[in-house]
Amino acid sequence: MTNAYKIAVLPGDAIGPEIMAQAVRVFDVLQKKRDVSFELTTAPFGAHAYFDEGKAFPDSTKAVCDDADAILKGPVGLSHEASKKIPVEEQAERGAILPLRARYNTFANFRPITLSKDMAHFSPLKPEIIQDGIDILLIRELVGGLYFGKKDRGVNDEGERYVHEILEYTEQQIRQVLIVAFEQARKRKKRLHNIHKSNVLMSSVFWNEVLDEVHQDYQDVEVIHLLVDAAATALCLNPGQFDVMVMENMFGDILSDQGGGILGSLGLMPSACIGPDKAYYEPSHGSAPDIAGKNIANPYSMIGSVAMMLEMSFNMETEAAMVWQAMKNVFEAGYSTADLSRSSDDIQLVSTDQFGDKVIETLEALL
Repeated sequence: MTNAYKIAVLPGDAIGPEIMAQAVRVFDVLQKKRDVSFELTTAPFGAHAYFDEGKAFPDSTKAVCDDADAILKGPVGLSHEASKKIPVEEQAERGAILPLRARYNTFANFRPITLSKDMAHFSPLKPEIIQDGIDILLIRELVGGLYFGKKDRGVNDEGERYVHEILEYTEQQIRQVLIVAFEQARKRKKRLHNIHKSNVLMSSVFWNEVLDEVHQDYQDVEVIHLLVDAAATALCLNPGQFDVMVMENMFGDILSDQGGGILGSLGLMPSACIGPDKAYYEPSHGSAPDIAGKNIANPYSMIGSVAMMLEMSFNMETEAAMVWQAMKNVFEAGYSTADLSRSSDDIQLVSTDQFGDKVIETLEALL
């Protein structure tokens, strides 16, 4: 019996449709080579959705996502100046991304920061620091903290403008993401770095208290506590010390982008956003409006997000591994997209479409 899956495809803004076009080609190959079918439904999401339909996350798109087995999302947002044409509450991050996360309670964000030894030349870090490559799994809490806390701005009794943003977490919100992190650490090297700021923030003190409780069920996992500012330094000086890292929402947002920096590009950063009933998958980077339409964006993170979907939502681990291998083979064969081309003169530059062509050709051979 053929396995059939429904996928909501949200191309997003700027380079989103360009890299999405390459990513969805993977589904076509798998349908030809495996006993599986994918029903893809495209829906508007983000800034262009607002201009076309008056909402960044339209009701019609919500219906498509509700009906899907998984969601594949491209990057959203426009330039700072273009975003000013959109009401603050409907700008892509507030009007689309945060409501998407809240709707499906995608509390666990998986962001792999990986670079093989043969791709280490892409990193701006020295070879002696990279050594055998980078292999880190950053797990970020995604539906709590400052991003989802109560917000208020106004003018006080003295006539001075103010803003209030509250960092809120419940015990259950912290516990559920920590369980995910411990489970992943147990499957890997049994080492978990807990990133916090308990010397200043009471929220981190609370986070660490819950972590100590959860740790009782995972005594085989070593926990290493590290302040977030020290972790930022350590990612540059000795990334090899990390295996699984767990942290609250804003810390994860910042450190995962730094992870893209040590790889050489955010274009190498796919991600999975996992909830109890549904997940969505997306590149960790933005929509790069400055290069939109130039056919030079790196689709690795978008295709990698498909690989994560295959493994985590559809239990297609073998096929997911082949997608990763196909992209790795293309880079290791000496090809590069524009964001990574600075690393060597002997690299052959390819466009977005050409990278997609080579990945699909390689994948077909592997399957």
